[in-house]
Order: sequence, then structure tokens, then C-alpha cells
Amino acid sequence: MKYFIVALAISSLSACSGAGHDDLKEFVKNAGNNSRGKVEPLPEMKPYEAFTYNAFDLPDPFKPRKLTLKIGEGNGLQPDLNRPRELLESFALESLKMVGVLKRKNKIYAVIQTPGHIIYTVTVGNYLGQNFGKVVSITDTEVKLKETVQDSAGDWAERDGALTLQEQ
Repeated sequence: MKYFIVALAISSLSACSGAGHDDLKEFVKNAGNNSRGKVEPLPEMKPYEAFTYNAFDLPDPFKPRKLTLKIGEGNGLQPDLNRPRELLESFALESLKMVGVLKRKNKIYAVIQTPGHIIYTVTVGNYLGQNFGKVVSITDTEVKLKETVQDSAGDWAERDGALTLQEQ
């Protein structure tokens, strides 16, 4: 029985290798005759041109520069740099919050909260923020101040700033 199965398998395999595939062989042989692909030529390479950096005497735009004000120059407006700094000048103005107003003996005080949730009072003439912001007026809803900032040319300029009441 074993021999019969082996003989049957061999005869079936020999039947598959017949000459009945001549048309398939002919098709594969002639399939690529009519098609000729066109390959674009490679683009021409430009020669490398070396660049010499000659701006060594110009300031490096990626390094911070310290502004210096020369005596006799500028617009004359300058904060008092020798004045002792107040505690609220160590905070950025954007990080301070006005949380209330107090009135005592006809004097108005603004209640200011720091990022650490510490409460301070300020009145007209006190300083807030890191740009020499001097309190010029206090209302029930706002603290107005004048900041003195230095521009890129080294000149000092005043700008208005304000803290508005933050209700929680």
C-alpha cells in the first residue's frame, strides 16, 4: 500500500511538468520587448562656494547685551538708581494682584497680593514691579502707575501701567 501511494504521487507530479505551458513561456519571453523606460538624466550639481564670515566687529545677536548709558546722552529721564528698593519691586507687575482698597484718615491704600499669597498695602508714591513703577493714583477698582523702562538705544521712557481689582 505504501508503494502504491508513492507511485501515485510521483505520477501526479510528472503530469504537472508537461509541455502545456508553452504559451505562458512565450508570453513571459516577449512581455518586455515593447516597453522601453525613459530615465531622466540626473540634475547638474552646482559647485560648492565657500562663504567667509566677515562680521566679527558686529555684536553677536545671540548674546545678551548690557545697556550702558553714557553721560551727556539720552533724554534726561532716568529713575533714581540709588533709591532703596521696596519689597514689591522684586515681583513682576503681572504677578501681583490688587485684591482690595482701604481708606484710613482720608488716605487711600491698595491691598496687593503677591504670588506667595502675602498681603501688602501701598499708597500713592510707593513702587511696584520690576520696571520702577511708581503708584500715581488709587481708585476703588484700579492702581495706576508710571513705569520707567530703558529701550534698546539706552534711553529711558515712561509708560503707563495698572493693576485692576481681582474679585474672587
